Amino acid sequence: MWTRGVGRIGRSSLGLFTLLGGTTRLTGTVGRWYWKSGTGGELRVGWPAVVAQMVRVGVRSIGIVLLVSACIGLILAIAMYPPLSELGQQNKIANIVAVAIFREMGPIISAVVLTGFAGASIAAEIGTMVVGEEIEALEAHALDPVRFLVLPRLTATAVSLVLLTILADVAAVVCSGLVSVMFFDVSAHVYIDNTLAQLQLADFLTGLIKAATFGLMLGAIACFNGLRVSGGAAGVGKATTDTVVQTIVAVIVSDLVYDAIFLELGWT
Repeated sequence: MWTRGVGRIGRSSLGLFTLLGGTTRLTGTVGRWYWKSGTGGELRVGWPAVVAQMVRVGVRSIGIVLLVSACIGLILAIAMYPPLSELGQQNKIANIVAVAIFREMGPIISAVVLTGFAGASIAAEIGTMVVGEEIEALEAHALDPVRFLVLPRLTATAVSLVLLTILADVAAVVCSGLVSVMFFDVSAHVYIDNTLAQLQLADFLTGLIKAATFGLMLGAIACFNGLRVSGGAAGVGKATTDTVVQTIVAVIVSDLVYDAIFLELGWT
């Protein structure tokens, strides 16, 4: 019995190290292509492909990100009003929402939504190319799949997630302010003043640093799982499922690590 348990632990550990090593190598390869294109060589980044992926990944996600963020802002305001009103501090809703959204909820919400919206799609798309031997066709023509497939998608997820996080922050804070002003007897002037007084540059920057990291992880995990698909359609389905689960876990764990680092640095 215990040998099976040890075996499962060993396989899980091996899978974790494979994922970490594979995504790190993939990200490093993308960085090397950027370096080669920026040092005056003949290699150029395919910016039209990058823009196309940003439209597909980022622009089409705006609606759902705004909707979810707006609901989160409303939920936070509604949940905090009863305990704060008992203390006569309902005006502090703005302070709490501002910090919670800009530091934590904005990047996490955007990353989770983008994982379901685009991460699984990227893994399935690349996995289908692997099954259809399109990756082998690229390699047969001396074309690097990382340069033509991974680089645009990795760039798009990182940049798009930063921009989506900014929109999510604004949507959540605005909707929280609307419900506070309309139903909780908080004046608009006080809400705006408390929000601006509470927020610091560190709150905004730490959220964007997290968003950029989450975007890189999302793109790397999705592309890595797509490139290692095997077993036909079943393998493609497994890759999409693994991408969603692994990315969400990675986002939560990395958020915890970042919070510990920022606390140690005094960026709180």
